[in-house]
Amino acid sequence: MNDPARTPAPESPADAVSAWRRLAGDAVLLDGFHALKHAVRFGAEVPVALTADRTGALALADELAADVRAALAALLVEVPRETYAALVPRPHPTAVAALAVRPSRAGNLEKLAHTPRTAPVVVLDNPRNLGNAGAVIRLAAGFGATGVVTTGTLDPWHPTVVRGGAGLHFATAVERLTVEELPPGPFFALDPEGEDIRALKLPDDALLALGSERSGLSAELRARADHLVALPMRPQVSSYNLATSAAMTLYHWSATGGAPS
Repeated sequence: MNDPARTPAPESPADAVSAWRRLAGDAVLLDGFHALKHAVRFGAEVPVALTADRTGALALADELAADVRAALAALLVEVPRETYAALVPRPHPTAVAALAVRPSRAGNLEKLAHTPRTAPVVVLDNPRNLGNAGAVIRLAAGFGATGVVTTGTLDPWHPTVVRGGAGLHFATAVERLTVEELPPGPFFALDPEGEDIRALKLPDDALLALGSERSGLSAELRARADHLVALPMRPQVSSYNLATSAAMTLYHWSATGGAPS
């Protein structure tokens, strides 16, 4: 297995393309300028970054990411547009793509289990939609959550999830675990039959669990919950989108004491 962490940054287009082909199977695909910007900002190791428009990418950096502009300038290698398009499944409008080293599972598990926690862990119980999972990770990073954990078969590091998360997987701990492997802490699970969230204060060390888009909470996770919590909802409205539910829950936590640093 190739180890992207030990691969020096390529300097020429040919070297960059060769490195991409060598590393792509094991690395995290960063789709677009914003994914690369966030990954670099939060300490990701990026062995190769390509663009079909280096001038345009660095102009974006000047406008939106001055703090990492120098790092991006050192990373980005320009290749022909057709070469770039052939290497990524869905070429991004910014014509930027990169490969990053996935954080170690051991390191993420240590962060998730560390106590006392100063921000919740979001648990997605058997999620189905890759884009929704990415949107939740983006939200969790924005609110400074300790991490996002998925149960079930969805890979939270799937390229579509990373694209939906805009590279912010590197700003929080993201892992797939079984219910038995979930970290300790007071467990609050969203359920229509639960107590109105507006009457509660969610502790900083809470696990905040959301059921799947199709079937809600699994029986196994529901049995693990210490508290069932309901979001305010107009009668006859059946449900909220998963990312919307996560946003409402994290906002309530932040508005009642927790806050992004």
